[in-house]
Amino acid sequence: MMSFAQWGNALYSGKKSYRIVANRKAFLGVSGIVLLLALIFTAVLGIKGSIEFTGGSQFTLTGVADISQQKAYTALEATGHDSNARVSSVGSDGIRVQTDSLDSVQTAAVRDALAQAYGIESSEVQSSSIGPSWGHDVTAKALKSLVIFLALVALLMAVYFRSWTMSLSAIVALLHDVVLTIAFFAVVRVEVSPATVIGFLTILGYSLYDTVVVFDKVRELTQGLTDQKRFTFAELVNLAVNQTMVRSINTSVVALLPVGSILLIGSLLLGAGTLTDISLALFVGMIAGTYSSIFIASPLLVTFEERRTRTKEHTAVVEKERVRHAQGEEGTESDPSVRVAPLQPGHHLGRSAQPQRKKRKR
Repeated sequence: MMSFAQWGNALYSGKKSYRIVANRKAFLGVSGIVLLLALIFTAVLGIKGSIEFTGGSQFTLTGVADISQQKAYTALEATGHDSNARVSSVGSDGIRVQTDSLDSVQTAAVRDALAQAYGIESSEVQSSSIGPSWGHDVTAKALKSLVIFLALVALLMAVYFRSWTMSLSAIVALLHDVVLTIAFFAVVRVEVSPATVIGFLTILGYSLYDTVVVFDKVRELTQGLTDQKRFTFAELVNLAVNQTMVRSINTSVVALLPVGSILLIGSLLLGAGTLTDISLALFVGMIAGTYSSIFIASPLLVTFEERRTRTKEHTAVVEKERVRHAQGEEGTESDPSVRVAPLQPGHHLGRSAQPQRKKRKR
């Protein structure tokens, strides 16, 4: 069994290759079905917005000896404000209670009931009221930021790679990551807070970086594509995906380890909060971003490119050349196999290959 380093070298040299581009219809089809289900679940279940989006009253208790959430629900039921109430632990000695919007009299009654339930003074219970208009403003600005980001990304990719097909493929991969992450929050019924929105926007940058790494290798391998008749565009893209696969996996693992640690610590030790909201969005989005850069962006790129006349003609020339070499000049069969990996991993050439410093004249 080969090691991870040997596996990476085999992928880079082409000795081992996964037919990702060749099976692009299957990958894109499965991804399309998953996206459709994600949109359906999101539309049916809806997104569970936090108090910042829906508006309401919030009570915070700190320094309590017993953080049992049932005490808070019992106190709210006694005051008649247990409808749509949400109670969560904050750290090891804190409780956060969220209810519908309450007036000053109702707020005082709930504060006293919570203080009595947890054995603290009413002055130690902090209360605040949030209007829904603030959440609407945050949502509008987040959507505006998303549209501006996608427009700038499309323009930047088109200028950098000089290819609209790469730009469009990257945008579709970005949308895939955002839709899947939002659907995850809708299915598991986790609240979406302003911090979660920040996590959504951060996902776009990570996913774009991973896609650009793959596309940069694609551009390197397909430079001067029509000057050779050995490999098609699809085969070179598949080689690029295999060569960058180890890098994508390593980058994802390195990024997921601290995010997962923050998520674990935030959930178990600190309770629900900003860290948990951001880290959960990042954790799900990074996994989706790694998948999309390999199984969506590159296969889509090949699908778009093969609709172009130049790529079609070059593919036909390569296939015709292979048939001619397979039959041989006299019509006899020869080895038809074609390596789609002309590159070999580098190695140290020794000191003799290093630049030498010229000796100074005395």
